[in-house]
Order: sequence, then structure tokens, then C-alpha cells
Amino acid sequence: MATAAGDDAEIVLPPEDVEIPLAVDTKPSRPVRSARYFYRLENNRLVDCPDEEAQIFVYIAPTIDDEAELQELYNIDYHTLQSSLDPDELSRLEFETDHAALIFKRPKSFCADDNFLLKLTSTGVFLYEEQLVIVMPDDAPLFEGRVPFQIQSIHDVILRLLYQSTLHFEGHLKAINMLSDSLERRISTSLENRYLLNMFALEKSLVYIVNSISSNGALLERLRSSAERLGFDRDQTGIIEDMIIENKQCYRRAEIHTQVIGGLMDARASIVSHNLNQLIKKFTIWTVAIMLANLVIGVFSMNVDLPLPEDHSWWPFLLINMLALGTAGLVFWIWRVKKW
Repeated sequence: MATAAGDDAEIVLPPEDVEIPLAVDTKPSRPVRSARYFYRLENNRLVDCPDEEAQIFVYIAPTIDDEAELQELYNIDYHTLQSSLDPDELSRLEFETDHAALIFKRPKSFCADDNFLLKLTSTGVFLYEEQLVIVMPDDAPLFEGRVPFQIQSIHDVILRLLYQSTLHFEGHLKAINMLSDSLERRISTSLENRYLLNMFALEKSLVYIVNSISSNGALLERLRSSAERLGFDRDQTGIIEDMIIENKQCYRRAEIHTQVIGGLMDARASIVSHNLNQLIKKFTIWTVAIMLANLVIGVFSMNVDLPLPEDHSWWPFLLINMLALGTAGLVFWIWRVKKW
């Protein structure tokens, strides 16, 4: 069911040979601008419309004036409104006098400035009798892609948002798997720790992703138990149960990725250390070989009488150079035989 969506240390940008899923945006991040969108349901579709005809109101990065309007016009509690904009807030369902407030987690699209750290954010959904208010801290595609059910009411819109969030998480897991495979190939030949730092960033992302998927799972369970109170019919309750199963599968997949990346992190660090040790060993052997050759040259270059003819013969020069090269060659021969 899943589809590919989207310190002081130096961390490289995503490798060029890694195919990034569609939900991953490699462009530098830009400041989020406040915006409003208005939709209504027409022939089982969501269409843009003027605000006076809208059933669904979407607020992107609301300003102070927008927040005041949301509190006054829609009677949204200030703390609940701030929770829908807080990336560290957990998913939850609350019932107010005239509406129900849902807060769920979703991943943000990855950009190059994030340095392999896949970030998460929250979204607030406020369900009224005939209206739906959605508050988001950033502009993201809400109603793109297909879902395996028709959008006939504002309750279906809520299910669509939650379903797309699960798909987005699955897309991020695919991206993490692809990025980790690419980093592993580089770590196997690397002599520096920048790729390890990238792996640490992916591991950190997975911890937050696992926690967010678990939080969304608790929200779905609460939706199922409160389906009648929220106005969900039998078919919609069945969709919620399917989404619970899908979310559990996504959670298990995220756990497996976390165990694989976290469990092998020490081994990857050992590989980098081993590569560096091998390089140092090669340099040491080269140094010993050159040192012995210099010793031979130095012995025959001393300002003392040597048992060599002084009639400007050419063969002493050849003998000395052959001895120097022979000692160096002996070191390399021992290196090859002993397989140091």
C-alpha cells in the first residue's frame, strides 16, 4: 500500500547516485509564509471555493491575527492551537463544547539544509458539525494522491489526512533505507567520520519517527472508540480499523530500520577505524623501507676510507644503489609474504 512520497561537524549533502522518493525535496528550505485555503465537497471531490462557500478552512503558519480569529470565530483553545503548531506535541483527541480537536504527527519534506535529519511536525484538525478547520505550521500538499475510499463528507477528509500521513511515513522509511545503503557503501572505504555523522542523523530521525507513528496509532485507537460520538458511520469505522493495521505495519517497519541502523553503528565505526589503521600501517611499511635504503646510502656516504676502488669506476655506484633497492624490496617482500 505504501508509495514512495517524500553541530559543528561537516555533514555532506545527499549522494548524487541515490534516488530520492517524491516526498523528499532536495532544494534549500525557504521561510514559510502564512496562507489560507478554502475548499468544499463537490461530486466526491474537494474543490477550491470562496471562503463564504467553504466547508474546509486551511490555515498555513497562522499569524497572530489569524490565531486571534481562530480563537474568536471558531472557539479554539489557545493551548490546543499552539499544540497544532508544535513539532514536539504528541497526537491526541480532545472534545470541546462545539467541536472535536485532533492533533496528529506527520513528516516534513526532506530538504538539503536538514543534513540527513528527517524532521517531523504536527497538524491540528478541528471538527465541527458542518465545517472542518485545519491548522498547519508549514505549507504541504494536503489532498494530493489517491486514497482507497471516496471523499463524501468532512469525516472522510479527516481519514484522508491520517491515511496520507501514514503513507508519508512509509515514504520516509524507504528514503532512509536508500540513504543508509548508500552511506554504508561509502563507510566501507571511508577514512573520515562524516558519513558516520550522517548515519547518526538518520538514526536520530528514526527514533522520532517511531515515536510519532506510535502516537498516531494511539490517536487512531481513540478515533475508533469514539467513532459514534464523532459522527463516523460504519464504513468509516471500518476504514479506521484498516488504517490502524496499516499504521501498526508501518510502526513495525520503522522499528526494524531502527534496530538495523542502531545495532550496526558500532560496527560501522570500527570499519572506519580499521580503514584508517590500514592506511597508517601502509605508510609505516613505506617509511621502514625508505629508512633502510637511506641507511645503506648513508653508510657508503661516510667520510671514512671504504673498501672500494677510487679510480672513478662505475660499478661501486651501481652496487650501492642495488643494495639500497634490495633492502627496500626485502621489506616489501616480507610484507607480502607475511600478509601484514
